[in-house]
Amino acid sequence: MNMKTKHHPMRFLLAALCALSLLAMTAGTACAESKTPPKEGKDKSLLDKYSEGGPWMHPILLTSIVAVAVGVFCAIKVRKAEIMPPALLAQLKDMISQRQVSEAFRLCRSQNSALAAVMGAAMAKANFDADMYNKPAMEAAAAEALATEETPLGTMVNYLNVCAQIAPMLGLFGTVVGMIEAFDLLAAGKAEPQDLASGIGVAMITTAGGLMVAIPAMSAYFYFRGTLTNAFTDLQKQASLLLDIFTGEKDTAGNRPPTGYTQPVQTMVDPNS
Repeated sequence: MNMKTKHHPMRFLLAALCALSLLAMTAGTACAESKTPPKEGKDKSLLDKYSEGGPWMHPILLTSIVAVAVGVFCAIKVRKAEIMPPALLAQLKDMISQRQVSEAFRLCRSQNSALAAVMGAAMAKANFDADMYNKPAMEAAAAEALATEETPLGTMVNYLNVCAQIAPMLGLFGTVVGMIEAFDLLAAGKAEPQDLASGIGVAMITTAGGLMVAIPAMSAYFYFRGTLTNAFTDLQKQASLLLDIFTGEKDTAGNRPPTGYTQPVQTMVDPNS
């Protein structure tokens, strides 16, 4: 049976990081090493500000690259249509309602989605000779597959939170270093504004840089965390419904049939009657 190869999230992240890091660090280093006299006021560009922030802007830049790469990955993978494709769900409902276990299993093995992984694991445990077609084992296999599918996506979403936490801390560290430089100049007797501008500039720019990375990263984290939670909650409900359809407890519309699923009733006959 053919099964599509799943792409590991870290491979995507590493490839994006390599490409973005080369471009961003080349631009940042070129700006930092520029010998052009500093511009005044409104004439300063973003790269000029980056250069004034000093070496502490480099780790902040790397943090922003990681946040962008993870954000792009989440935008592609953390979607309900990607986790639970509607077309696949419709096909599975049709097959499972007719108890076409082999066909449903092959279909799941040929797809690359969380729904396919969960229902494929459940169909592998189906047994027509067991009580309720071995439903308890099917539910356990589906739950295990669901957790396996959710964990790597949740880890990727959490990286956005990591970036949102690290970026302002790096900015704060640059702020402390800049203020130390300014006070060192004051201690040396250099109290002119132009003498203190360098240290204070590092302090303010690194703080702003860290916040510029942290705010969108934290916003993206909350958005994708909510999307992931809702998508897998819906997936759990649909998987439970599909298993109920398979055992005859519900129809494809999610309604309980008039008689429901009834098991043979063991009647005790009184030998004295």
